Amino acid sequence: MSHGARVIRTGVSSGGPAAPPALTVASSSAGSDAELMDGAYFRSCAGMLKVAQMISLLIGFISVNNSPWTDYSAYSFFQIVTMCDLVMILFFYITHIFRIYRKLNCVSWPLAEFLHYLIGTILLLIGSIVAAAKSYNVTGLVAGATFGFLATILCILSMWSSYKVSCITQSTNASV
Repeated sequence: MSHGARVIRTGVSSGGPAAPPALTVASSSAGSDAELMDGAYFRSCAGMLKVAQMISLLIGFISVNNSPWTDYSAYSFFQIVTMCDLVMILFFYITHIFRIYRKLNCVSWPLAEFLHYLIGTILLLIGSIVAAAKSYNVTGLVAGATFGFLATILCILSMWSSYKVSCITQSTNASV
């Protein structure tokens, strides 16, 4: 079994000093892969959508947390759902920023993110409906429920956009 000839390059050849390496497209794209953070994800639509989701969840949590409660179980459920959803969105945001999905390719990241959005959106919708029904016109509780509904809409939008991208990518790969 032959593996072919291997070429080992050194800095200096026997003929004199080595010429500077030629800049190629492959070396410039490899340099962008070696960067620690993905700066383009900050400005992408998916990245900004995740930041908007985290901000709306945080505002909803803070407004419910700083309001007088009348029903402990409804608002504790709302707080747990918003914090768990916020932590998971932050986890996926960090995964995209630091390109962890490239190093851990044993996980189907689009499927994991889709399932997170599916389950988290359903729980957030239930929590927001219950929080709105039990608010009794207390302004902080109404604001928390409103931001919960806003986060639900943003999660649905993110789930729809990721599913659309997955279907388009899959269908173009199948035809090739």
